Amino acid sequence: MSAVVVLGVSRSGTTLLKAMLDAHSQLAIPSESYFLPQLWDRHGERPERDAFVEDLTRLERVREWGVDPEDVRARLPERPTFAEAIQSIYRLYAEARGKARFGDKTPLYMQHLDVLERAFPGARYVHIVRDGRDAAFSLLAMTRKPRFNLSRPRGVGDFAVAWRREVRAAQVFGRTHAYHEIRYEDLVEQPESRLREVCVFLGLEYEPAMLEYHRREDPSLYADHPRLAEPPVRDTRSWRREMRPADAELFEAIAGDLLAELGYERAHPRHGRRARALAERAAYSMRLALWSKALPLVRKSPLWRARQVYIRRSR
Repeated sequence: MSAVVVLGVSRSGTTLLKAMLDAHSQLAIPSESYFLPQLWDRHGERPERDAFVEDLTRLERVREWGVDPEDVRARLPERPTFAEAIQSIYRLYAEARGKARFGDKTPLYMQHLDVLERAFPGARYVHIVRDGRDAAFSLLAMTRKPRFNLSRPRGVGDFAVAWRREVRAAQVFGRTHAYHEIRYEDLVEQPESRLREVCVFLGLEYEPAMLEYHRREDPSLYADHPRLAEPPVRDTRSWRREMRPADAELFEAIAGDLLAELGYERAHPRHGRRARALAERAAYSMRLALWSKALPLVRKSPLWRARQVYIRRSR
């Protein structure tokens, strides 16, 4: 059966949708994986089984999922495909929970759609989109910051560039893949009807338990998502009240065209701050390009293993 992949820019409702889908009796979606691009860069299309499994022993996320790398080894031929190797991890996770299907939800992969395609051929993609101004405000208000990452937006301008780039890339990707798009605002306002639509797309029977996710989620595990302890409700915070007008104008100067296409009203329909918008696009695009070039080199070097030791010790 096909894998289920939740697509979405950070702070766009991906965690809420994942919680709803994971509450289904037949579908298991673990916490964000992060490791697909790392393993692709290190092993490519035809991994050597023992080297691949050795890397799994170093990944903290695999340990957190309760997947034993030796069980992965037992399921793989000496030279599996990348998809076979990756899916064996997810399949073990799902089977341990008595579920027949598995999926992934990792917003980082909006920058690695090609790797998703290699890991999960034939997957069904559910893309959740949110008003980028609300997503920007939500991300920048987070108190917990991720580890060193040059691709992470540092301000409203950065986020607008990233949001536009990633949402558009997912839409283009969706033209040639099994793809369903849903708005976050619609999901929280009409959760049952929207989930029924998603279930039809995924080939699942809708289950009322999907709306009871808040009874099974441990909110202490989601410091950045306190609303997972509640039934779906629209965030009372809004960019209209919380975001500085100058920041909203800058966001719209960069990504206003896509906001309008997605049905979001613009507060500044007349183009302003064009020079600043062009500068933000150029700066973020250059930083992302440098980061994308450097990361594969680091992942293939001994530095990658040293970083995994650091991550494990810092938790």
